[in-house]
Amino acid sequence: MTYLDSLVAALGAIRTNVMRSVLTALGIIIGVAAVIIMVAVGAGAQSKVDNLIKSLGSNLVLVLPGTTTSGGARGARGSRPTITEDDAIAIQNELDSVHVTAPIVRGGGQLIYGNQNWSTVIYGVTPEFQIAKEWKLNGGRWFNRDEVKSAAKVALVGETIIENLFQGVSPVGENIRIKRVPFKIIGTLVGKGETPMGTDQDDAVLVPLSTAKKRLLGGRRLKGKLVNIMFVKSYTADGVDETMRGMTNLLRQRHRIQPGQPDDFFVRNLSQMLQTRADSSRIMTLLLAAVASVSLIVGGIGIMNIMLVSVTERTKEIGLRMAVGANGKDILLQFLIEAVTLSLIGGVIGTILGLLGSVGIAKLGGWPVIIQINSVFLAFGFAAAVGIFFGFYPARKAARLDPIEALRYE
Repeated sequence: MTYLDSLVAALGAIRTNVMRSVLTALGIIIGVAAVIIMVAVGAGAQSKVDNLIKSLGSNLVLVLPGTTTSGGARGARGSRPTITEDDAIAIQNELDSVHVTAPIVRGGGQLIYGNQNWSTVIYGVTPEFQIAKEWKLNGGRWFNRDEVKSAAKVALVGETIIENLFQGVSPVGENIRIKRVPFKIIGTLVGKGETPMGTDQDDAVLVPLSTAKKRLLGGRRLKGKLVNIMFVKSYTADGVDETMRGMTNLLRQRHRIQPGQPDDFFVRNLSQMLQTRADSSRIMTLLLAAVASVSLIVGGIGIMNIMLVSVTERTKEIGLRMAVGANGKDILLQFLIEAVTLSLIGGVIGTILGLLGSVGIAKLGGWPVIIQINSVFLAFGFAAAVGIFFGFYPARKAARLDPIEALRYE
């Protein structure tokens, strides 16, 4: 009896009891589909986090001002401006691991172009901001150091502003008013999307730091060289921890903070925060995939159960096959192929449902999914392994039947 004969016999037995075969393979179908969908959703979540890290900039450390305390009650973070432009210069000059520092002031304001207006976030930055945030230009140019020194009235705008104010007109070279002050647009920014907190990074206008402080966002809170926040970019990812330690020590010295006293600033590793989120997402995906894999085990047990029933039902048929020359190996092979075929059919159906389910989640749920070919092969291979593992015992039981006793079976 050849392998082809065994396969034909196995398919014939499956076709004879189609409904029972489908129900038998249902656990495999659900398990394979669930594994593919869970891995696709997890990969999509991971990709989203990776894009967020790229949009924020790599190897980036955020420095925030400290808090105020009044009547025993502590204020919100940043309520006490303590970071200055001189701090940024000192960090840049004294720490070898630092690539660039970018002091920033920010606030809200209204833009006016022609008869259109739009409320947005205004950032006062230096040319180093472009390097720190790795923010590319769609057109035009970035402002230079001379324009920062002279407090030039030049600006760069994000994609959201372009869509809402200019409506098809190229903004480069156009004049707008920011809080009633005329500015010339010299560049447009490539879109970055939302931050992890859901803030639209593209809904922003960038102007020179000195211009923002003198003409747009000045006041008592930002007098002198005070700034709202500061980005510090390390040369390498491995150097971020060294940068954070060195920067903390340097700022404590510059701000004359005595040992035992709390810092008047906050230092945060943005990439690390997002990586923690990515790790949590990855662990959850593995957990869900493991739970989904239980369905494959349950499906395998179902296959073994039905195959045992099938051996009992077809005892006389087995006796007849042995009587006409089939040996135990042929019977073993036939029932084993039947179990594996059931698993593979379930794997094929489960794969199709998994792919359709992943696409459906992406389109209807708006959740990012990335179908992993490796997960398809893994689930499919696991289904075949389940068929072999759980089909072997019933097949061996059939192969060990005594031909005479099998022929007498009623």
